[in-house]
Amino acid sequence: ELFTVSKDKSIHILTAEEGRLETRFPKAHDSALNCVLPIDNHVFATGDDGGAVKVWDLRRGSAILEARQQEEYISAMAVDGNGKILLTACGDGTLGVFNVKRRRFELVSEPQNGDLTSVVLMKRGRKVACGSSEGTIYLFNWDGFGAASDRFALRAETIDCMVPITDSIVCVGSLDGVIRAVNVLPNRVLGCVGQHLGEPIEQLAVAADGKLLASSGHDQKVKFWDVSALGSMVVDDYRRKKKKGGPLRALSSKALGSGEDFFADLRDEAEPEAGDGGHSDSDSDSD
Repeated sequence: ELFTVSKDKSIHILTAEEGRLETRFPKAHDSALNCVLPIDNHVFATGDDGGAVKVWDLRRGSAILEARQQEEYISAMAVDGNGKILLTACGDGTLGVFNVKRRRFELVSEPQNGDLTSVVLMKRGRKVACGSSEGTIYLFNWDGFGAASDRFALRAETIDCMVPITDSIVCVGSLDGVIRAVNVLPNRVLGCVGQHLGEPIEQLAVAADGKLLASSGHDQKVKFWDVSALGSMVVDDYRRKKKKGGPLRALSSKALGSGEDFFADLRDEAEPEAGDGGHSDSDSDSD
C-alpha cells in the first residue's frame, strides 16, 4: 500500500500495484499535511504544517492520538522497532516524543538552532540523529530526549534529509545538491556518494538490502547510487590531519568530488581508505 498526504489536508491510501484508492480521509487535519509514517499494518502517523501530530488506526477508521505540542511544521517522523515511541522533528527546532502504545504525548526537547528537518535512529536504536537547516547533526541519547547529547557541524548549507545506511553511517542530502556519507560517533564526513549538481536534494531512500540509495532533487530527476561499499567501512577515533576546506572525497565513480570540482575524485584516489578515520570536510568533533 502507498500512503500519501497533501496540501488539501487529505490522506489517501492506494494499492501500489494498481493505484486503486483503498481509503481516504478528506479533512484529516486543520492544516496542510507535511509527512506520513506507517507504524505497523494498521497504525500510521501524520504531521501537519501547524505542528499537529495524529496517530491513526485503520481498524477504527479514526485517530487514536491527537496532539499539538510543537509550534511549526512537522518535517519528519521516526518510530522505534517496537512501534511504541514516535519521534517528530519540527521547524521550531524541537524533537517531539509520543508514546503510541499509551496514546499520549511524552515530552518535547529544548529547541536547537534552526529547523529540525529530519530524524533517524542510529547505533541499534541507542542514538537518535536529527538534521537541521543550519547544517548541523544533533544527537540524542535514547531516553534522554530533553537535550542533545552531541552535535556535529557539517560543511553543508543545510541538512534537508537523512537516511541511515548502517548503524553508524547516514547519508545526508543538502541544499548544495551533494549527498554526503557521514559516520556518527566518531563523527566524520566520509565523502560524497553522489549529487544533483546545483539543485537541492528533496528526499533520500535506501533499498531494503542497504546497497542502493535513491535521491530526488529539484532537477526533477530520481537518481540511484551504489552505496554497498559503505557497509564495510570502519572508522576509528584516529583523526588524520588534512587541509581545512579541501574537496570532498568521492566514494563512487559517479560522485563528482564536492559537487563543484569535477576532478576532486581523481586527486583523492591516492588517499588511504576510510579505515584511517576518514576526513573531516572541515567538520568539528563533538563538542
